Amino acid sequence: MKKIILLGSTGSIGVQTLEVIEAHPDRFRVEALTCGKNIKLAAEQIRMFGPSFVSTGSKEDASRLQEMIPSHIEVGYGEEGLLEAVRRSGDIIVNALMGSVGLNPTLEGMKTGKDVALANKETLVTAGHIVTEQAEQSGVKLIPVDSEHSAIYQCLEGNRAEDADRLILTASGGSFRDLSRNELSDVTVEDALKHPNWSMGAKITIDSATMMNKGLEVIEARWLFDIPYERIDVILHKESMIHSMVEYIDGSVLAHLGTPDMKVPIQYALSLPARHEVPGRKRLDLWEIGKLHFEKPDLDRFRCLKMAYDAGRAGGTAPAVMNAANEVAVEAFLNRQISFLEIEDLIDEALQHHSVQASPDLETIIETDRLTRAGIKKDLNKRL
Repeated sequence: MKKIILLGSTGSIGVQTLEVIEAHPDRFRVEALTCGKNIKLAAEQIRMFGPSFVSTGSKEDASRLQEMIPSHIEVGYGEEGLLEAVRRSGDIIVNALMGSVGLNPTLEGMKTGKDVALANKETLVTAGHIVTEQAEQSGVKLIPVDSEHSAIYQCLEGNRAEDADRLILTASGGSFRDLSRNELSDVTVEDALKHPNWSMGAKITIDSATMMNKGLEVIEARWLFDIPYERIDVILHKESMIHSMVEYIDGSVLAHLGTPDMKVPIQYALSLPARHEVPGRKRLDLWEIGKLHFEKPDLDRFRCLKMAYDAGRAGGTAPAVMNAANEVAVEAFLNRQISFLEIEDLIDEALQHHSVQASPDLETIIETDRLTRAGIKKDLNKRL
C-alpha cells in the first residue's frame, strides 16, 4: 500500500490521479491532498478518500472547507499548507499544481526523502538545476507524469542512458495546428480550448495551442534526462498515438505508443516498476487508424517553441522569465484582455528586456518571477 500526497487534487491531473487511486484501493491510499478554489469538489474528494490533512489556497476557503468535512481532518492553507502536506508521512508526492507555486513544495518534499511524480512543468523549467541537485542530494526519484516524458522514461528503462543519442518529443500541434499565422489573428478563447486529442485544463490547452507546452517540455527533458538541447527534437504528430521516442547511438529508435489517456502515465508513475490494469482503457488497434502523420514544426509559425529553445539555451533566469510571462499572458487571453497572438508578443517583450543572470539561487529565481509578473500586469493595466 503506497501512501500518496496529492498536490492539486481538483485540477485535471489531480482528478485523474484520484480515479487511478479509486480503481486500486488495495494499492494506493491518499494521505494528504491540496486544492485550489474548487472547495465543493475538494470536499467530495476528501469525504471519499479520507486524507488526514488537506490544504486550500486561502484562509477563507480553509474555513469553508472545514465546515464541509469530518472534524478530525486537519486543514491548512496557502504556501505553508502546501509545505505541511509534503512533510506528512507518505511514499510519493504527486505534484499536479499549476504554475510556479509548485516549486517550493517539490524541493521541501524531496528533502523529506519522498519520490516526486511531477506533473508541474514550471518546477523544472524555472529551477531545473536546483531541483535535480536536490533530488541527487536526497537520493529520491523525479518521475515524470507528462505523457511525453513518461514515454521517454519508459523507453530508457533497461538501457544505458549514455547510449541515448536523441530524444524525440511528439506534439499534436494543438487546437490551431492546421491554421496559418494570418488565420490566428481572430481566433477565440472557445476555439483555443478545443484540443483535438487530449482532455486537459484550460491553461495547458492554451499552451498546447501556442506550442509553449512543448517548449516547456523541451526544457523539462533537458533536466530530467541530462541531455543537451541540440539532442532534443520536436515532431508534429497529429494522432498522438506515439507519445515520444528515444534514438540510440546504434540507430535504433524506441517509441512508446498508446491511445491518448493521461491515466496511463499517472498510474505508471505511482506503480512502477509494476504495471496494473487501467479501467476503461481503449486498446490501440493500429489497423483502425490506418496512417500516422509526422511533420517538422515550423519555428516561425510556432514562435513560442522557438522562444523556449532560446530561453533554455540561454539558461540562468531566462526560463523563469519566459514561464512567468507566459502564465500572465495566458491568463490575460483567457480573461479576453489580449488576443491569441499577443501571448507570444508579451513573452518576447519580457525576454528582450531581461538581463539574464547565470546560475541563480532560489531566491533570485523567485524574485525574477515576481518582477516579471508585476511588470507585465502593469503594462496590461495601462492598456485597459
